[in-house]
Amino acid sequence: MDLDKTPVPPPAPQRYEPGEGCLTTVIRIPVRIVVLVLVVPVRLVWDLLAAGARALYRSVLRPAGRGIALACSWLYETLLTPTGHVLGAVLMFLGKALFVWPWVALWRYVLVPVVHYGLVVPVVWLYRSVLTPVGHGIAWLLTGIAKGVALIAVGLWTGLVWLLVTLLVTPLRWLHRAVLAPVGREIADAIGVAWRIAGQISRAIGRALKWLAWILVGQPVSWFYRAVCTPVGHVVRDHVWAPAKKAAVETGRAVGSALRSVGETVRQVRRDAWRALAGPPRTAEPVKAPLDGARTLGGTTTVPGVVPAPEISLRKQV
Repeated sequence: MDLDKTPVPPPAPQRYEPGEGCLTTVIRIPVRIVVLVLVVPVRLVWDLLAAGARALYRSVLRPAGRGIALACSWLYETLLTPTGHVLGAVLMFLGKALFVWPWVALWRYVLVPVVHYGLVVPVVWLYRSVLTPVGHGIAWLLTGIAKGVALIAVGLWTGLVWLLVTLLVTPLRWLHRAVLAPVGREIADAIGVAWRIAGQISRAIGRALKWLAWILVGQPVSWFYRAVCTPVGHVVRDHVWAPAKKAAVETGRAVGSALRSVGETVRQVRRDAWRALAGPPRTAEPVKAPLDGARTLGGTTTVPGVVPAPEISLRKQV
């Protein structure tokens, strides 16, 4: 049922052709009532089937058709077309080799000479010398007979047409103009009016079902959402989710700080263990400049506050 379509405007006042009598007025109302009773179920079933068919086409048939069309197109272009070309060429060659070339040779080199010299030449002579004069005579005779028969047939046809027009066409034309045409127009108008009324009834039933669905399902669900779900959601958000989120954030920060402390401790322990195993790291000792007043080996520089060592000569010791 088309629930979203705008209602059809009421039909315009009907115009009746001149010549309608009391018979038309008497049969109009009963025919329209009967047709309305018969058409309303048909219109309801029609609207339901149309809505289902549109939904089936949009949801299933159109996507499936597109997929099948793409698959068939790919299969045809990728596999069937090259295979068909190859098979066509092979079959064409085999067909010519088996059925065309032998028969062409037989026709060209055997049958044509035999037929031409053994049959065509005698037949042409017989046609020109015997059959043509006999044919002309028979044609002249048949032309005279045909003219006579044509005149008789024209007379018979004219009489038959007059009888048909007088006895059959004229009464049928009067019956159609006086009886069948008014009755048919009334039945057609009644069907049209009943169809429009059935559409309005169908839309009214659809609107009633929609209102009933809102009253029985939509309004309770909406009230439950506003009166129950929304306050409960606010309570959960304010008293459960927000504290839990805050506690989770603080816990995460504490865990991060603890992990950083643990990492620093692990690095310190690793450095201490390495120092215990390998010893302190060696550094280059700075070279100290000799102080004033101190004497270095082989020199005369002295260091203040330092007693100069006696000079020992190697020669004297020896």
